[in-house]
Amino acid sequence: MAVRMARGRAVRTAVWTAALLTSTMIAGVPAAFAQSESATTVDEVIVTAQKRDENLQDVPIQVQALTTEKLDQLGVSDFNDYVQYLPAVSYQTVAPGFSQVYMRGVASGGDGNHSGSLPSVGIYLDEQPITTIQGALDIDVYDMARVESLSGPQGTLYGASSQAGTIRLITNKPDPSGFDAAVDLELNSVDHGEMGGSAEGFINVPLMENAALRVVGWYRHDGGFIDNVFGTRTYPTSGATIDNANRVEDDYNPVDVWGGRAALRVELNDDWAITPQIMGQVTDTSGIFAYDPNVGDLEVTHFYPESSHDQFYQAALTIEGKLFDWDMIYAGSYLNRRDEVEQDYSDYSYFYDQCCGYGSYWYDDAYITLDNPSQYIQGRDRYRRQTHEIRLSDSDGALRWVVGAFYQRTQHNIEQRYRIDGLASVLEVPGWDDTLWLTEQLRIDQDRAIFGEVTYDLTDRVAITGGLRFFQYDNQLEGFFGFGSGYSGSTGVAACFAGPLDTTPKAPCTNVNKGIAESGYTHRVNMTYKIDEDKMVYATWSTGFRPGGVNRRGTLPPYSSDFLTNFEFGWKTTWLNGSLRWNGAIYHERWENFQFSILGTQGLTEIKNAAQANVDGLETDVIWRPVAGLTLTGGLALTDARLSENYCGFLDASGNPATVCPSPLAPSGTQLPTTPRVKGNLTARYEWSLGEYDAHVQGAVVYVGETWTDLRTYERSIIGQQPDYWTADFTAGVDRGEWTLELFLKNAFDERANVYRYAECAEAVCGAQTYIVPVRPRTFGIRLGRTF
Repeated sequence: MAVRMARGRAVRTAVWTAALLTSTMIAGVPAAFAQSESATTVDEVIVTAQKRDENLQDVPIQVQALTTEKLDQLGVSDFNDYVQYLPAVSYQTVAPGFSQVYMRGVASGGDGNHSGSLPSVGIYLDEQPITTIQGALDIDVYDMARVESLSGPQGTLYGASSQAGTIRLITNKPDPSGFDAAVDLELNSVDHGEMGGSAEGFINVPLMENAALRVVGWYRHDGGFIDNVFGTRTYPTSGATIDNANRVEDDYNPVDVWGGRAALRVELNDDWAITPQIMGQVTDTSGIFAYDPNVGDLEVTHFYPESSHDQFYQAALTIEGKLFDWDMIYAGSYLNRRDEVEQDYSDYSYFYDQCCGYGSYWYDDAYITLDNPSQYIQGRDRYRRQTHEIRLSDSDGALRWVVGAFYQRTQHNIEQRYRIDGLASVLEVPGWDDTLWLTEQLRIDQDRAIFGEVTYDLTDRVAITGGLRFFQYDNQLEGFFGFGSGYSGSTGVAACFAGPLDTTPKAPCTNVNKGIAESGYTHRVNMTYKIDEDKMVYATWSTGFRPGGVNRRGTLPPYSSDFLTNFEFGWKTTWLNGSLRWNGAIYHERWENFQFSILGTQGLTEIKNAAQANVDGLETDVIWRPVAGLTLTGGLALTDARLSENYCGFLDASGNPATVCPSPLAPSGTQLPTTPRVKGNLTARYEWSLGEYDAHVQGAVVYVGETWTDLRTYERSIIGQQPDYWTADFTAGVDRGEWTLELFLKNAFDERANVYRYAECAEAVCGAQTYIVPVRPRTFGIRLGRTF
């Protein structure tokens, strides 16, 4: 405990020391940074973080923007690639397309279950949210204009799922001014695994002087690197031994991704334009993306099928125009996502049989003993979401404002079967062969809001901004979950109070039909001071929220909204005649009654409003071009996120989270999970002329500090801590005219980093069967590209 508190004090000291240094630096540049005569200026970056086009340096929000050029230079293709270079962002993942995203330490662990909390970070594709409960859409980022990371509560302009921050993927738009196209090919080989590669391309075609079509397509194959090796398992109750001989396979976890995007822009006149867009993607995976260190490096011994098929499409329409002298934007979308998963769940079966005789069931005055009680999961999810937003704004003059209205409805059909081959019919869920446990539910989340934000220039240097968002949301969960009546006399079928609903016709009956509705508001107040044309400081007081919801266990009450309050001081500065850009922010956040998900009795997710937490942090990023051809970029986040009260795991007599108990599950001062205290990156790139060629070399280093995956002390002792790690990537290449050739090496030192640790059964009876999701092993490859 003394070491942990000392580290926490060290981070807090670093944060506030940085604040003091910031005020000193902004007052003047040290002589040590005297500018080289050959230095070049940093490019201007236009962002839309405040839902209008602005220079990044004029936006009083901590925003990191990865431009098209930067994404290409870093070799970014998906979420796992770009999140490395966003220091404020952390995540948990078990497979592509199933990642939980967090920002600024606002994480309690355990999210992502289909009946769990909504996300605390909103992810957008252009104007449309693409966040789902089980993970944000993992969209291929080819031909993206920018990835924008907005730290801190964005609840005024972005709403419910932007409690801790927002990530925006901004696509390149159709351009009627001229033809443009490109093709990019890649071939790679992963150490300890297979070959992989990709083929990507886009074409922009002017249809007439006021209309253009842009079409993008991609295919990517990621070679597997986890081996499923031979093994056996003997169940104590029956004495039966099983093996996985028919599932032994090297490079067990390949990934195939293909998709496309098409957008049409028509400028109806000088004031009005419409842009319909459709995008779709399919991701197929096999195997598992974690290894079992008890079996071997990058090895597991699994006995049942493991795969996922994730497909989605999203249709969107944006209308831009003028009403009087005001700008008007309507943005609407429809998302349809289907995923199917298979998962080996035999660890759970084995450990419970070992401790508790799980493989033998009492029925009708006799025991039924299963030769092989191994479970495996088959899951199907379908999401359908529609969103609509309309905004009016005026971005000119001393008074600038935006007002709007938002509506969102998400429908999530959930089906999960826990199967045992040869299960006795008396133990099955009625109508579902070999199914011990069934979830057949419909979840509906609706969100309505009106919002507005006003900025007024008090002087040429001072501006003040105020914003409000009034929201109302509804959460409904209905259908069936549980066992058949032959297995349980009090839950599942035995707890049903009605037959199957029209919305869940495949359910045997209905044992949950609950809802919750709440309303409230969030705000943002900001003051900005421009020291001169190149330097600006700001102070912000803002709030964000996450909607509450329904616990599917009927005896538990619903969980309420949790709120985040943010106090922030930030700076946007440019130095040395434009060759050095240094931005950053320090902040203090209070997270009140936060939602905490755990696996309760019978493995059911339970969500409770836990306690209070405080987060102190610093974020900073820099780009410097000291001499012609050399660019240095870096980012750093220091985060101290801790409980400020005990987490006891139950409610007090008043229905509030209890904070006084003899043995808290997590005592006050416990570090919140998932987020490292330190995360940073540094990239150096040098470009020069080599005869008829333009050449470049680049090195990028990423550091992620140690983290925990769970808030609770006991569960931490089972799963263990994720150690800190470094990774390094290197690139070298040449350009000539329309052609580009590049060699790259990712994770050059083959660091076996822990991205996530988990167990199928994190309980005392389950021992320490821990799985580790690693960073992809060292990968060497070659890229060839051509523009037209």
